[in-house]
Amino acid sequence: MGRPSRVELQERNRARVLAAARDEFAEHGFRDAKVDRIAGRAGLTRGAVYSNFPSKRALYFAVLAALAERAPEPPHPEPGSTAADALGALARAWVARLPLADTDEPHGTARLGMYLMPEVLAEERIRRPFAQLMKLDALLLGLALEGLRAPGAPTGSLVRVAETVLTTLHGAAQMAAVAPGFVEPFNVVTACAHLAGLDLDGWWPPPHVITQAWPTDEPWTPPPTLDAVRGVPARLADDGVVAVLGLHRLEAVEEAVRAAPPGATVTAVVVTGDPDELAPLARLAVADLCGCLRRAFPAAAWPRLQVVFDESGALAAAAGVPSVSDGTEVAVRIRAGRITARADGRGACHATASAPDPRRDAPN
Repeated sequence: MGRPSRVELQERNRARVLAAARDEFAEHGFRDAKVDRIAGRAGLTRGAVYSNFPSKRALYFAVLAALAERAPEPPHPEPGSTAADALGALARAWVARLPLADTDEPHGTARLGMYLMPEVLAEERIRRPFAQLMKLDALLLGLALEGLRAPGAPTGSLVRVAETVLTTLHGAAQMAAVAPGFVEPFNVVTACAHLAGLDLDGWWPPPHVITQAWPTDEPWTPPPTLDAVRGVPARLADDGVVAVLGLHRLEAVEEAVRAAPPGATVTAVVVTGDPDELAPLARLAVADLCGCLRRAFPAAAWPRLQVVFDESGALAAAAGVPSVSDGTEVAVRIRAGRITARADGRGACHATASAPDPRRDAPN
């Protein structure tokens, strides 16, 4: 067997650092963890740790993201067939991961996430993307709830109901971290199930700023990637809308979902100007929700929205976006394996999704 390539060696070192950091955070907590000890556990130098992760916080986010994405799915009952049943199942899956017992153990694997919110609160640079990630989570959950709507039920967005559910669940997570023994899981599950009947304003406001979508005819050859919602390869060749969105513009994807023709696939390509620190935070936020969502909702109700993470920028480049930032908003229409329309700037998602398809609407 030949010597490993530089890329293979870097991947091995990165995996060793992540494993060492997980053990260090579990034993000492994030605040008291030391990069020197992480390096020692990994059998690497301090410089090797920092060559893979620019800060202890970036490493912490990466550890949490890896755990969320690789968490095994325990045995569970059939997904709920009604919104109340599904929200109850979602809440059960959520609280099952929390450190609920009042024990003398201050850290441990179950408590690894207890420092997440303090780190989010530490800087506006982290808070603003996290707020948008919660908007994305609420959209995914709201669309799943809409997928379980009974025939003849009033139409309208259920995203605000989803926001209330997520507020309850995140609040339970924080209380479990700071006040062990306080959270009663049965009450959290019951409360979330009852939120299915909450009557909130379901009106969805269209965007106020609309940019122009223009027709085009460009090749569409995206690299293979994973749909984080379903945990399977993304269907990027499907007809629909692909939105390249920075972490300050994630909520704009709802405009594409609401305006796209029936049956069209909508994909949010998540990009950031700080992939080392913010990309793991994004992966964590989506994995935390979607791991529970897949257990609680039948596959037929899963949102038609796909979410993919483009840390390398290769997928954005395939969509004609050579450079990205947290403020990026570019959307393209895909038809028959070609890009047939595009828009750039605020309102791009709505403009592209609602624009006439020149190939479909052309006279015979």
